[in-house]
Amino acid sequence: MSDLNIAMIPYQSGATRFEYSRYLSQDGTKWVRHGLFRAFHENGALASEGNYENGVENGLWRDFHENGQVAAEGNYLYGIEKGKWKYWDESGA
Repeated sequence: MSDLNIAMIPYQSGATRFEYSRYLSQDGTKWVRHGLFRAFHENGALASEGNYENGVENGLWRDFHENGQVAAEGNYLYGIEKGKWKYWDESGA
């Protein structure tokens, strides 16, 4: 694996939309997500957080409503949803 670097992808407004670590594939043709991934609502609130391992989701992932309440939580095992996922509305119920 090549050295990791941080990608920060903005909304048109300039606010951060995505922030994640990545490395360049061995053949140099594509970027591969690896490590912490975060997506943000345009208001700056965290929208999603989880980890990638060599380009696929792995481990605990959480999605959030714009008000900061958890919207969904579950696990991935190398790109496949595993176990029971939980979901909440904006009030936390």
